[in-house]
Amino acid sequence: MKRRDLIKKLLDAGFVLARNGSNHDVYCRGAVTEAVPRHNEIPEGLAKSILKRNNIK
Repeated sequence: MKRRDLIKKLLDAGFVLARNGSNHDVYCRGAVTEAVPRHNEIPEGLAKSILKRNNIK
């Protein structure tokens, strides 16, 4: 999955960018944090697990 598509889904679900790191960007929604790697292409399994963990379709 493209990184920008995953980030769009996170933002639409209410996540906001908390901070930028050198290897990951951290997005938060309340007490829930999610680290998104800084690669153009996110492995499909990782993208699905991030979305599933946060109940995002």
